Amino acid sequence: MTTEDFDLPRSRQANERLHAMVPGGAHTYAKGDDQYPAGLAPVISHGRGAHVWDVDGNRYIEYGSGLRSVSLGHAHPRVLEAVRRELDRGSNFVRPSVVEVDAAERFLATVPTAEMVKFAKNGSDATTAAVRLARAATGRTRVALCADHPFFSVDDWFIGTTPMPAGIPAATTELTLSFPYGDLAATEALLTRHRDEVACLVLEPATHTEPPPGYLAGLRELADRHGCVLVFDEMITGFRWSEAGAQGLYGVVPDLSTFGKALGNGFAVSALAGRRELMERGGLRHSGDRVFLLSTTHGAETHSLAAAMAVQTTYTEEGITARLHTLGERLAAGVREAASGMGVADHLLVRGRASNLVFATLDEKKQPSQQYRTLFLRRLLAGGVLAPSFVVSAGLTDADIDHTVEVVAQACAVYRKALDAGDPTPWLGGRPVKPVFRARA
Repeated sequence: MTTEDFDLPRSRQANERLHAMVPGGAHTYAKGDDQYPAGLAPVISHGRGAHVWDVDGNRYIEYGSGLRSVSLGHAHPRVLEAVRRELDRGSNFVRPSVVEVDAAERFLATVPTAEMVKFAKNGSDATTAAVRLARAATGRTRVALCADHPFFSVDDWFIGTTPMPAGIPAATTELTLSFPYGDLAATEALLTRHRDEVACLVLEPATHTEPPPGYLAGLRELADRHGCVLVFDEMITGFRWSEAGAQGLYGVVPDLSTFGKALGNGFAVSALAGRRELMERGGLRHSGDRVFLLSTTHGAETHSLAAAMAVQTTYTEEGITARLHTLGERLAAGVREAASGMGVADHLLVRGRASNLVFATLDEKKQPSQQYRTLFLRRLLAGGVLAPSFVVSAGLTDADIDHTVEVVAQACAVYRKALDAGDPTPWLGGRPVKPVFRARA
């Protein structure tokens, strides 16, 4: 696509049909058409590698694939081969499959800081199970989560703290506290203020910024001193930071950690992992109160576990994490150069680890702007780039990166015009995109 504007009639029709049957028009809020410029929310037909095609026949270079879950690229041959091998053998039985043995052994070999693992289908279930386990182990009710991280679970203990708390009792939300990332003093003050009340500290070990020196080790010490469980949400950092996640890269071992997203390359699988002493409370070989840890009908589907094993093998044998960093570094450098060349380097910012890049769009006053985000996304789409973020997959080629940078440069030229005019409205094509978490539709 090279035209200044383009039309998506079939996508618009499909979106209307979705909204008539599916609340929000998508099964994930972050995939909603309100996240894209008006009339330019493509409905995907299929994907291969780093490319996807919409139902109107347009091809895009895709970033942030599957909300960061597809890190190898769509329809990856090694993953599909493993999945097909299991499909002919049955997917779910009345007793554990031998695949569960193999998958657990493979995971614990990949994440050697963990002693036991239990699989599920989504990250919310795994992270909520970690919270429940921490409460059972400590006898405490409060949960402290990192306020700087956008999402942990669809369950009440977290969603009640967002701008969408409708339907959640205040009594539940009051049990959840928050602490700022990177600030050990503030976290210690919180734990002191609520002495012997906090069951766990929950955070992403790394985000769009690297952890300050000594921060994770300091948090480990704080958790030990105050008797609470340290939980790392490795949904994003797992595999993208290292095969063993951020804990493997930074050398700080949590009590519990949760993995998902890249683990299945698009197939539904997540994992709760951690210390045997804690994890076994959800098992049968102990004398204490039983914890209903995770018990899901489809948690151990054989083909999803086969996909996870194939992903781990591919990462290890093909050096995928290093490739993601190389691709991300090339992209970040190109985008920054394009933004600088068009005079918008202070308004279009690329942030994060090379394997997990995001971008910020700032207005004339250098404040975050949904209007300028809309302008930027619109120009990217017109150039055949579908990029709610700049999170790379291993399916990208150097040519894909180069084309993306060319399209970004064209988008930055329009960005400059809007800044000079002091008003991006003429370039929006309709209503601006909206934040996922908001009180009103």
